[in-house]
Amino acid sequence: MLVADDHPLFRQALTLAARKVRPDADILEAGTLNAALDAVKSAQNLKLILLDLKMPGAEGFSGVALIHAEAPEVPVLVVSAAEAEQAAQQARRFGAVGFIGKDQPLPFMQSAINDALEGRRIETAPDDHEVDAVAAKVADLTPTQLRVLLGVLAGRLNKQIAFDLNISEATVKAHMTAIMRKLDVQNRTQAVLAAKALGIGGSI
Repeated sequence: MLVADDHPLFRQALTLAARKVRPDADILEAGTLNAALDAVKSAQNLKLILLDLKMPGAEGFSGVALIHAEAPEVPVLVVSAAEAEQAAQQARRFGAVGFIGKDQPLPFMQSAINDALEGRRIETAPDDHEVDAVAAKVADLTPTQLRVLLGVLAGRLNKQIAFDLNISEATVKAHMTAIMRKLDVQNRTQAVLAAKALGIGGSI
């Protein structure tokens, strides 16, 4: 299991809850989104990811989307101090199986971890099918496409995004074409608005 949270004390609490559920599990820890992504890429036989929404390197629900894109087969259980109902629904749209509020007691955390490990999805709010449809398209982007879109959301130029990702500017343009096709939008601005409406990234 991977426990990703930038607060050491809460990371310890999540690790304790995880060990109560699976005493023999190997538990990895990460304090930033980049460290979590590195752990996901290198870990063998990962069964569950406990992911804090607000970690260094993550904006909005970008962390959930990126982690899910890197390991779509691994359940992600989101941890946050955000308002539970809204945050849980948004996180689920990007691939999370459930949500743990940081104010929840240890037994609740253990129960949620066990449910996630057993493959049970934790429903917390009614569906909004229109938003779900757009979110599904964003969740279908590859990790690199998500990073390109996040660069656009941050207001970076194609050449800056190319430098950030160590790819050519032509490759960035190709990714933007693929992103617009997947999101079913006609231009860069519409792609930005579609993602911003879902809480991905910051201002442009």
